[in-house]
Amino acid sequence: MAYPIDRKLVIAVSSSALFDLSESDAIFRSEGAKAYKEFQERNLTNVLAKGVAFPFIRRFLNINKRFPDKLPVEVVLLSRNSATTGKRVFRSIAHYGLNISRAVFMEGKSPYEYIPAFNASLFLTANEGDVSRAIQAGYPAGVVLPSMVVDDESGEELRIAFDFDGVIADDESEAIYKGADLPEFHNYEVANSHIPHEPGPPS
Repeated sequence: MAYPIDRKLVIAVSSSALFDLSESDAIFRSEGAKAYKEFQERNLTNVLAKGVAFPFIRRFLNINKRFPDKLPVEVVLLSRNSATTGKRVFRSIAHYGLNISRAVFMEGKSPYEYIPAFNASLFLTANEGDVSRAIQAGYPAGVVLPSMVVDDESGEELRIAFDFDGVIADDESEAIYKGADLPEFHNYEVANSHIPHEPGPPS
């Protein structure tokens, strides 16, 4: 039996992080919401290209293949799109075979307030303003920065890297480095090598 969502590891992702919406976003910015909606309706059957977060989300969802009886992870879509324009997003989700069934479409508003409703441990979006609002409200969120999308479809391994100073551990050592130079930082670390770091900020 699958876990209920309050016992799953849940990641929320925006449509702008999951797919490449640069073309439609340019239309929205230059011509407005009506033109944007008409563009999405004209291109309803055209599959969206993969976005920066796509490879991570695909591999994250593959965890469920290892535990098919429990399905311990889930991805939910938190989108500024309308439900109408979101049809193209869900058609693209189906095309790529992503197991994403839950979504919130906010008709242009920020969706960050729904993070706790879905028990999301992280919200990924290309909208920096939404990330700031989420963090100010005490919710974990991160900006997906523009970069080249490389998705090896044969690869299923999921690797996650975290910054150590100020994330895994507190920023005590980083503060020494910023306030001095590398030799002093090295001497400080050697002198305190027997003292464990304090934990980083809570999520």
